[in-house]
Amino acid sequence: MQPSPSELPLLKALWSNDRLSARELHDRVASQLGWSLSSTRKTLDRMIDKGLVAAEDQHGMKVYRAAVEKVSTLAGLTRQFARAVLEIDGPLPTSSFTGSKILSEDELEELQKFLDEEGGK
Repeated sequence: MQPSPSELPLLKALWSNDRLSARELHDRVASQLGWSLSSTRKTLDRMIDKGLVAAEDQHGMKVYRAAVEKVSTLAGLTRQFARAVLEIDGPLPTSSFTGSKILSEDELEELQKFLDEEGGK
């Protein structure tokens, strides 16, 4: 299951920070999404149902962590965009992602492998 555009900022915050409370997540994405803490919590509940996020109790506080792997999720989103918007069915180069603020060099290499595998399907 792919995250929606409103779910992606929450996942990106979790990929960068490992585990966060709903308040911590909200504080990190509020300027991007412009919604209330209540909306953040509702979105997190939906993301749990979709298998994108997991919740656990840590020292009496509910904290969230990403339940999906960053590179494979981004590869799926990239492939989906390429097919649906750009109508590209072949392999996609990751050279256009050089300079990404969320992907390391190792992750770029891993992303290229995912995109190469997907391009052949």
